[in-house]
Amino acid sequence: MMSDADRSKAADILMQAEKERKQAVQLSKTWPDITIEDSYAISSEVAKRKIAGGAKLIGHKVGLTSKAMQRSSQIDEPDYGHLLDHMMIADGARIPHANYCLPRVEIELAFIMGKPLKGPGVGLPDVLRATEYVVPAIEIVDARLQDPRKIVDTVADNGAAAGIVIGGRPIGPLDVDLRWVGGIMYRNSEIEETGVAAGVLGHPALGVAWLANKLGQHGVTLEAGHIVLAGSFTRVVFARKGDTLHADFGNLGGIAVQFV
Repeated sequence: MMSDADRSKAADILMQAEKERKQAVQLSKTWPDITIEDSYAISSEVAKRKIAGGAKLIGHKVGLTSKAMQRSSQIDEPDYGHLLDHMMIADGARIPHANYCLPRVEIELAFIMGKPLKGPGVGLPDVLRATEYVVPAIEIVDARLQDPRKIVDTVADNGAAAGIVIGGRPIGPLDVDLRWVGGIMYRNSEIEETGVAAGVLGHPALGVAWLANKLGQHGVTLEAGHIVLAGSFTRVVFARKGDTLHADFGNLGGIAVQFV
């Protein structure tokens, strides 16, 4: 377990790495005894500092929702990070590649909450009742810490959350079977990854339920109007300078960004 002073130093490191777009040494190397609890405290400290500086909390992201990713990370549950307003990127935008340390993209579904949701005891029906609509999304993830990273490094680094692109056709949570919403990720017109939303804990809404219950342990509510990225159902695709990344969600439409 880290001291409060060391947690503050770790937050300084992450904020400096993001500001300079230069990866820092893994926190797990500097503090070998760092725990998951430390990591979440560090992530929350960074978010609090940004909000104090004028940023607005607009939701959360859920990560590591597949069993394969959990096994590779040596954990038995997903993780989460904060979404702030400056992370929102317009569909079709040209994004400076230099804004990131090592940008990658993932395909996800974004749940837009119509009603507050707070654990414990939140299940799939509760999420479906509380969701106003679901919309296709691309999450831009960035590693502010060097490889090889441990799960404590990723969690402290806000789950690597760096950008959100939403678009396509919004749907009601009961209008389709969300488990079988599929996505294809193209890089420069070539298919890189494919997947279906059932890869997220069997149903993407279960990622939202997990988050509501996890945050509820700390007295935090998923607020109406907030965005929840429910978890990727493809592997990450690296974004190189000049790449156009296009996600095709079939009947739900497509979204794209270009790194310049």
